[in-house]
Amino acid sequence: MSSYLSHAPDGKRNGDIYRDYIDDRNAASEDTLYATSNGVPYPHPYESQRVGENGPLLLQDFHLVDLLSHFDRERIPERVVHAKGSGAHGYYKTTDPLDDLCLADIFQAGKECPITARFSTVGGESGSHDCARDPRGFALKFRTEEGNWDLVFNNTPVFFLRDPAKFPHFIHTQKRDPATHLSGADDSTMFWDYLSQNPESIHQVMILMGDRGIPDGYRHMNGYSGHTLKLVNKKGEWVYAQMHMKTKQGIKNLTQEESMTKSPDHSQKDLYYAIENGDYPGWDVYFQTMTPQEAEDLWENEKINVFDLTHVWPHAKFPLRKVGEFYLNENAKNYFAEIEQACFNPAHMPPGIEPSADPVLQSRLFSYPDTHRHRVGSNYQQLPVNAPRTPYRIGNFQRDGQMAFYNQGSRPNYLSSIAPISFRNRTVDLSSTHGHFIGNAVTFLSEIRPEDFNAPRALWERVWDEGARERFISNVSGHMSTCRKEECIKRQIGIFREVSDDLANRLEKATGIKGYPGISDLRFNGTHNGMARDKNNRVANGMTSKVGLSITENNGGPRKGTHKDLKANTAGAN
Repeated sequence: MSSYLSHAPDGKRNGDIYRDYIDDRNAASEDTLYATSNGVPYPHPYESQRVGENGPLLLQDFHLVDLLSHFDRERIPERVVHAKGSGAHGYYKTTDPLDDLCLADIFQAGKECPITARFSTVGGESGSHDCARDPRGFALKFRTEEGNWDLVFNNTPVFFLRDPAKFPHFIHTQKRDPATHLSGADDSTMFWDYLSQNPESIHQVMILMGDRGIPDGYRHMNGYSGHTLKLVNKKGEWVYAQMHMKTKQGIKNLTQEESMTKSPDHSQKDLYYAIENGDYPGWDVYFQTMTPQEAEDLWENEKINVFDLTHVWPHAKFPLRKVGEFYLNENAKNYFAEIEQACFNPAHMPPGIEPSADPVLQSRLFSYPDTHRHRVGSNYQQLPVNAPRTPYRIGNFQRDGQMAFYNQGSRPNYLSSIAPISFRNRTVDLSSTHGHFIGNAVTFLSEIRPEDFNAPRALWERVWDEGARERFISNVSGHMSTCRKEECIKRQIGIFREVSDDLANRLEKATGIKGYPGISDLRFNGTHNGMARDKNNRVANGMTSKVGLSITENNGGPRKGTHKDLKANTAGAN
């Protein structure tokens, strides 16, 4: 075989000749040559082959068929949730080491890593308005030396639900009506129907309809994990933790009236041009931590459940501890490649960070990578924006499938004794980090209880001033004006009355609808009613069977003794 066939002119082997991602990303148009997808130069992109100057097209015209075929497939399915988004690249740095609580390498003093961030609305479609009254997603990909760590946040510390099976149903209510095909902007019936049957959403509803419901762009909002994680140190001791990303730019929100004056791409434009002009946005990274014993005491004494996405941890008892900061200083060269194809998976955790028994988090550990495999492809992590950047070569036995660019060569695709793969010693003892889950299989659905109204009541009575209360009533009543079912509004006012009589009375006046006097005489189809006077109203959806009723005394909280015989770090105690 001639040297010409086995080597390229520059000395590389034929197997080394490929289009380099970094070179392609940074090449100028003037440095490229127009060619078909298989690399053949072509005279002009607008030409087509015909039978004569006025005859039909020729099927043999590969250039045209190739062009149209790719065009027909240029859209991957948009995200079911968080479809409308923006993003950028940057870097994270640990400013205050956390190695007393966590063995993750990234939390050692001075450690840095590149990151990619994506911000988004939640319920809207890919072409929806950036200034919709909607929570905002806040996702980060930390490319640590121990693999990628993906974090998924919202700009609110709580969410609408705490039972994972509700999530698809709730999101359906944020989409278009199956009959009218109208969105929530023109028909809010589904929205209020769901909320009025699932009152644990009340805290999130208060935030969403209040002054924080429409952030003024992505630079001026915080990010909250909402979910509870675990931090494990080198001694095997662990604490519960929640993360907070605090904007360095200050919080800024829009009123309902101001939002109507903004561009549909207001947040995208604001983020892009801030970075383009060198005004790099930054956030401080904080943790709240508590020991397992503190988690049990918090439930026993205050009925705050660390596994409940609708509850928040009191800052006075569990203060924020800063660990680092990050900045976004680079816009994407190509939005689709670097932001739309960016896939964030909360199951991606480096050693030292573990999930808790938070049920909605547990469901997301499955749901996120599953949707990425469907939407982008089984090898989505091989795309440059998703690929880890570790100082070691990665070997495993995941081969083949669509878009398998890095298919691990000729190495054995099984655990071979002839050509063995290397292993690193275990750094986290899972048997001591996670609970000894021994018990009967149960069906579980949470119930609404008086403690679920404590935080919303504090928001109305102590946090908001009179102007904020008036704007809240205006926002809610305005949104309810397109609700076609009066019963939904009556029920929702009853839920609001458990927060405050004043709130409910104002809303009745604004809507002209008399609501229920509270929830003690209501039955909900989405949750058990622990405040019902009639025992028949306590169970959800008219469930009457005495077998397998999903009501539990602890409502999913860490009852006393949950962490028995587990070694727990006391350094996180406050």
